[in-house]
Amino acid sequence: MNRRDFLLTGAAAGTLAVADTWTPAFARPRSKLRLGMIGTGLRGQSLMGSLLGRGDVEMVALCDIEPIMLARAVAAVEKAGQATPRTFGADGDVHAYRRLLELDNLDGVIIATPWEWHAPMAIDAMQAKVPVGCEVVAGITLQDHWDVLRTQQETGTPYMLLENVCYRRDVMAALNMARQGVFGELVHLQGGYQHDLRGVKFNSGHPDEPYGSGVEFGDKGWSEARWRTRHSIERNGDLYPSHGIGPCAHLANVNRGNRFTRINSFASKARGLHDYLVDKAGPDHPNAKLKFAHGDVVTTQIACANGETILLQLDVSLPRPYSLDFRVQGTEGLWMDVNNGVHIEGKSPPHKWDDAQEWFAKYDHPLWKKHAETAAGAGHGGMDWFVLNGFVEALKIGDPMPIDIYDAVTWSAITPLSEQSIAGGFETLDFPDFTEGKWKARKPIFALDSGY
Repeated sequence: MNRRDFLLTGAAAGTLAVADTWTPAFARPRSKLRLGMIGTGLRGQSLMGSLLGRGDVEMVALCDIEPIMLARAVAAVEKAGQATPRTFGADGDVHAYRRLLELDNLDGVIIATPWEWHAPMAIDAMQAKVPVGCEVVAGITLQDHWDVLRTQQETGTPYMLLENVCYRRDVMAALNMARQGVFGELVHLQGGYQHDLRGVKFNSGHPDEPYGSGVEFGDKGWSEARWRTRHSIERNGDLYPSHGIGPCAHLANVNRGNRFTRINSFASKARGLHDYLVDKAGPDHPNAKLKFAHGDVVTTQIACANGETILLQLDVSLPRPYSLDFRVQGTEGLWMDVNNGVHIEGKSPPHKWDDAQEWFAKYDHPLWKKHAETAAGAGHGGMDWFVLNGFVEALKIGDPMPIDIYDAVTWSAITPLSEQSIAGGFETLDFPDFTEGKWKARKPIFALDSGY
């Protein structure tokens, strides 16, 4: 038995009497957390910035196989006035994170690496009894999701998917409206990820030019262009569903009195990335001859046990302004974010929209009222602060994770299911019940209502 397991066993038995003996946060309440970060690229550094601004978090260990990013992350920790963290991975060992997980004083770890590493890293962390805050997505294959779920169930180690859009201010106001019955009985929901990522998937390969700087990818690219572009070449499905489905699932009480039952997906032809490369580099550039499997617009439909329908769209390869295209529609009215409009029967002018901000000011979520000033300036309009705060506060006091393991695998499994549907001629599939029937008894709560 290693020291971590010994301490856990002792804590459970009530035998730890030495005041300074370390015990992980999920074994007993703590006022301060010692966290590690696996993946210190641009996303990892952004998340770390929010964590370093807290007085209850110490960043004690960092891991990345890119020395430039690792050095910048270390410098950020030192600039924040914290002790120089332990580092792993500068030698290029892709499994260096396992050495980080062997440290005997970690209260949790943030995983902000390329998608294909999320499942194996989370599994290794949970097996080491290190709580996980994992960037989206939870896994690649359907089996990945079952493996992540089983590991969490077997080890009891906390796991949270860091889906920040669930904390977007307008999304939470709409949730508050729905909870108070303003929309009536919910009937239909929409969301998605509609964001021009052409300049993200290709760049010059220079560390200080990650966006819109060129047409390279893979080994010649940098940051997301190094790994994310390959998924567009090889895969066809909704590869990034959680920004849209997370808020919709909370609104529909999925996994808490409701569940997804059926799913199908459709993909358009692929033209956007090819045309972008031709325009930027000319038809003779080697990358202009690439064949992309991923359709430019992927549309996914989901049916729920309680009768709601959900529509998701992924649109990241064509020129367009950013939008998550939320729609919350019930028997008494609806909100649509694309036109910033709310219409409530009997309260809005007939057949006309109200400015959504008038309603959101009235129904602003209590969490935003409480923390808006603290979250100001954090990534993605404050959403990053909120999602990390949920992880940190739940871990400190031993509460369930705000976005728990069932949420994580259910939302993320849309990706492999959509791939299967498209490959099968847009067939409709049964949606797995990851709760294995527990959804019927779980209460329709949303952990954001907890007060932190």
